Amino acid sequence: MTNTSIFKNDPKIIVALDYADAASALKLVNQLDPALCRLKVGKELFTAVGPQFIETLIRANFGVFLDLKFHDIPNTVAKACTAASNLGVWMLNVHASGGLEMMQAARAAVNNTTTKPILIAVTVLTSMNQASLNKIGIQTDLATHVLNLATLTKEAGLDGVVCSALEAQILRAELGKAFCLVTPGIRPANVNQDDQSRVVTPRDALNMGASYLVIGRPITKATDPLKALEAIHQECINLKL
Repeated sequence: MTNTSIFKNDPKIIVALDYADAASALKLVNQLDPALCRLKVGKELFTAVGPQFIETLIRANFGVFLDLKFHDIPNTVAKACTAASNLGVWMLNVHASGGLEMMQAARAAVNNTTTKPILIAVTVLTSMNQASLNKIGIQTDLATHVLNLATLTKEAGLDGVVCSALEAQILRAELGKAFCLVTPGIRPANVNQDDQSRVVTPRDALNMGASYLVIGRPITKATDPLKALEAIHQECINLKL
């Protein structure tokens, strides 16, 4: 029997609002259903539109993942996390490479807010490869480095990490069922793969251990974004839990 209640109460899809202005983003948002997805706001859109836009999304009943990847001295990151939490966001993130003390400061700051959003960390940016790591002095292989940073993230008390679905299996096995894994680069089986060479479908990602799926163009560029969202949601809930 397929258990769909978890998806109704806790939608697994996070739609990436990769826009440069509020009008373009809201045109899409007004076509989506907050019961089926959350929304991710990154640096470009947040810098253009500011905190008021986050409040607009929350008033429309959407959970918001504020993807600003804070990375600074512990005190500065703690204050930034407090400010983000006070906006009422559902999730926010920091860079794991900021270190244990920085992440612990972020954790303490979020715990002292009334909303207490999910707090996750970025391990290695998806734009980086082994050669990129080597050039900044990291000689550990990429997969091991990701696991090391994710392990440090858990030690700091954070809720999870952003990771590739292809890394989710080992992270799930090493870090446990409760650790949150947010995976970008998801493409439904029946859509164009765009410029992605290592594509994972929603069902495969969930099977690999992903907690939430960040999806952009398959929804945002669709002729009917709500229909595309509904189809991906259905693909997810057809997974037998």
